[in-house]
Amino acid sequence: MDTLFSLKVFRQVVENGSFTRAAEHLGISNAMASKHVNHLESTLQAKLLHRNSRNLHLTETGKEYYRQCCHALETLETAAQKAAGVTEKPQGILRITMPQWFANPRISRWISEYTQRYPEVALDLVLSNRHTDLIADGFDLALRVSNDPNPSLIVKPLADIEFLLLASPDYLRRNGVPQTPEEVARHLAILPSYTNISRIEIQHKHSGEQSLLELTSTVYSDNTLMIGSLIRAGAGIGFQPEWCACEDLIAGRVVRLLPDYRFLTAKLYAAYVDRAFLSAKVRSFIDFLSEKVKE
Repeated sequence: MDTLFSLKVFRQVVENGSFTRAAEHLGISNAMASKHVNHLESTLQAKLLHRNSRNLHLTETGKEYYRQCCHALETLETAAQKAAGVTEKPQGILRITMPQWFANPRISRWISEYTQRYPEVALDLVLSNRHTDLIADGFDLALRVSNDPNPSLIVKPLADIEFLLLASPDYLRRNGVPQTPEEVARHLAILPSYTNISRIEIQHKHSGEQSLLELTSTVYSDNTLMIGSLIRAGAGIGFQPEWCACEDLIAGRVVRLLPDYRFLTAKLYAAYVDRAFLSAKVRSFIDFLSEKVKE
């Protein structure tokens, strides 16, 4: 049995959520689609899908295999296009959704540099903390910070984002500088409302010792930049992505608390819907971001 075609069948089954729709898309029978997935599971000696008469969903092994499968198929399809001599210039409207906190000086400088490098690409940037449906909302690309990316999307890891615990100099003058996690827990925090980080595992960078940090708050916000503004105003302590906080730290507007501890780390992904091959505008932006984060 053609394993490459089996990979294509598996991808279509996952993306359509149905053997029947996948079979129709590929012009094969339902039974043949099932045989191809069975072929992969037999070859791998692992279950990829849980399925019954009503629905199907990926196993944990299936989620990772799906991501790798899509990456492999995309690489092959792109290589085929290049081998055939097909070229495409980055141009047109590139619609991207990204977290609200990307409205910071570092990202803004990168965007400015990208527009100078690719003047024929018009960027439409939508900043939101909610996970949007790329197809339904008409996005070409999503930049997301997560440790659990959506398995239905193709994702490319770009960078690790470290979150820092911060306070303003004024706040620390009024309330003292906490030296231990236990002392930090006695301070009021400004926390995000879109995720629960009031009780997190923290790790000492040198000893590796782990402990539990519990924070209390009377102020929550769904906007990371608003949380940063409240921290600078002295309303309490709070977390900020290092990419947002670096210039405030250099300028002395905030102070890093417990620098010997690691609090939160998440991966930045470029996520997009599987296509025969990436358009030049999407590829150019992903490659550009990869270049900048390595710098």
